Formats: sequence, C-alpha cells, structure tokens
Amino acid sequence: MATGQYLTEVALRLVERGHRVTVVTSRRAYDQPEEQFPSHETWRGIRIYRVASTGFGKGAKWRRAADFASFITLCALRVALLPRHDVVVALTTPPLISFLGATLAWLRGSRFFYWVMDFNPDEAIAAGWLRHGSLAARLLEWMSRFSLRQAKKVIALDRFMRDRIVAKGIAPTKVAVIPPWSHDTEVKWDPEGRERFRRSHGLDGKFVVMYSGNHSPVHPLDTLLAAARQLTSDPSIVFCFVGGGNEWRKIRQGVEESRKQKAESGGQGAEVRAPSPLDFQLLPPPRPSPLDTRHSGNILCLPYQPLDQLAGSLSAADLHAVVMGDAMVGLVHPCKIYNIMAVGAPVLYIGPRLSHVAEIVSAANGEAHFHSADHGEVEVVVKQILRARDEAQQSSRQRSPLNHSLFAKESVLPKLITELESV
Repeated sequence: MATGQYLTEVALRLVERGHRVTVVTSRRAYDQPEEQFPSHETWRGIRIYRVASTGFGKGAKWRRAADFASFITLCALRVALLPRHDVVVALTTPPLISFLGATLAWLRGSRFFYWVMDFNPDEAIAAGWLRHGSLAARLLEWMSRFSLRQAKKVIALDRFMRDRIVAKGIAPTKVAVIPPWSHDTEVKWDPEGRERFRRSHGLDGKFVVMYSGNHSPVHPLDTLLAAARQLTSDPSIVFCFVGGGNEWRKIRQGVEESRKQKAESGGQGAEVRAPSPLDFQLLPPPRPSPLDTRHSGNILCLPYQPLDQLAGSLSAADLHAVVMGDAMVGLVHPCKIYNIMAVGAPVLYIGPRLSHVAEIVSAANGEAHFHSADHGEVEVVVKQILRARDEAQQSSRQRSPLNHSLFAKESVLPKLITELESV
C-alpha cells in the first residue's frame, strides 16, 4: 500500500537521524487479510507493534466496518500500553485512526502531526459511502475537526487539499503542503525489467495501456473500460490493470466470467456467445499462434507488484492511465503519477481539468506526453490511446525519466522531516 511505503521511508529517515521510532499497525496484509505478520519485531531500528483484527475483507460495507472497528479497538489498547512519545504522527487509513492519535497526544501531552493522505469523512460522503447529514457522518465530521484542531501541524498533499482543510476553520499557517514523492531508489526506467515483464505476460509486440494502483470508486474506471470495449477488435492494444481493491476485483470477476463463457461455448469467443460488457482475458494469458484468432480479449489483471519489481512493471506500460473522480479533487491525491514520471511514461489523465494532476504536468514544462479527457468522453479516450500508440510507433527515442525534481524523494522527504523536527 502506498501510504505504508511512504510512512516506512519517513520512519527510516528519522532513525537515520538518531530518533527512536515506534510504529503501530495491523497484523493483516492490506489486500490479503488471510496473511498475518508477526505481532512484534524490530526492523532496521524501528520498533513495530502489529495489532490483530477481524479479517472479513472488503466484500461488503459491514465487513469493512467490522475490520476497522476491531482494529481501532485493539489499536487503542495497544497504544495505551506504550510509554509516552514526544511526537505522535497519524495518517488517515483506516478511518478514525487520526482521532485515536490526536486523543493519545492530548492525553499525554505529546505533539500531534496529522498527515492527511485522503480527507474523510468528506471522501466517503462524496463517494456515496456515507450519507451527508447522517448520524455517522456528523460523528465522523466532529472527530475529523478534533484531529485537525489538535494537530501541531497538518500535512496536506496539494493546494486543493489545503483549501479543503482551511475551509474547516483551520489556520492556513498551520497547514503545510508537502506532496508525496517518487520511490526513486526502487522505481526508475528499467528496460530489462520492461522486457522481462512483457515477455512473462504475453505482451510482446503489444501497445500496453496500464492502470496501476488502488482500484477504488474514487477513481472511476467506467470511461477507460468503455474505451477498452471499443478497442477489443484491435489486437495490438492491451489494457493491463495492476493492483487491488473493490473495483479491481470486479474487473477480475468479469475476466473470469468471460473465460468461463468462452469455455462453455467451445472456445469460439464472441462469435458464439451473448455479448458481454467487456471482452476479457485473464492472466496468465495463452500464447496463441499467429493463426489463432479466438483470443480477442484485451484486458489483463495482475495483483500488486512487489516494490522490487515495480520498476519493471511500470516501465512495461506504453501509456499509463491516471484517473480521478470529478468530486474527489482535494479529497484524494494521485500519488501514482510520481512513479510514472520517474519511468518517463506518457500519461492518459481522465478526470476534472482543474486538479493537481494538471498542475503536475504543467510543472513538467511540457516534457510529458500528456493526454487528457473528461469522464464520459469515451471517443476522446479512444482517440488519445490510438494517437499515443501512433506516436510510440513513430518514435525511436529511448525513454528517460521526466524532469520531476520537484517531486523527487530527496527534494520532498527532507521537507517533511524538517516539519516533524521543528517541534
């Protein structure tokens, strides 16, 4: 998970600078709740306490709520047993964890830093997960404002998020805008990793459109999927969805249902079965011969890639999709774009024109091959993909990282460390 990776890099840098760091987190793997880690260990100088919780998963709202509630309860018990710390830092995942951190700091006289990775309950209300004005929404709003008021400093990821926070009555001087950063040590343009990834997943000779990261309703993929449906008949283009989350599971389920339908129809594909919303192909894909035209599917699904293989998977894409819901500006942040810039890949942005993504591209001084469309503009997305493919075929330029120095790790991380050490 991206937030966990960023927190790890902050913790390691603090240890390097002589600070004592304790992390309280969950025992369960983010997207594989059946996998559990040790309850306690010291890793590279960081003391880690892992808290148990239920593992119902994300299949229904009550399951997510039960998992969150059990974790929050046991996490509160765990931190109550820890000695006082000078500084308490809380993120925003899972919901309410910031309230726990703010309360702990208030009770013990510690200084509290609120690192807002996504802004709740506003995000939950905008996404339709929570009804505006409901008892739950009002309670969560009070807890959010308590966390903001108690914070010595609030870290916002972009100016749109800062404006949302200031609108809650928080003094602008209390809010620092510090974006995330690219994982420069692990992620860079990797031509060998690109070829290895493409070869192992049957992508040789294909133009690969990739969406990599968390698949959430706040990043609606309907327009991209509709474009994939229109391009099913073009064998040169493959859409690769890498990551996890509710929407990824829906895509994978569609893939499996499509494969099952093909198997039941004798493998004749779309010609002998009822049309489906999308024509899918499931990894590991078959390797058809040039004469085999039955495999017309153009969507591949992969789980999250290990960090040490991320450079290869991101470099394997010819066009990266970045998607943001219209109502999500200032509530969520497109962290994935920093690693995309690090591998020098063209970007297809689907979302509102006034957003942090557009500002990032502007800051790149036109270096990026940037394509954009609004949600619902399926024909525009199709044209942009075809244009990007044609540009890739005509260009022999060796891909290199874009000028993303504003978002490089060594440009951004020291700013966050300075804020934490300022007290």
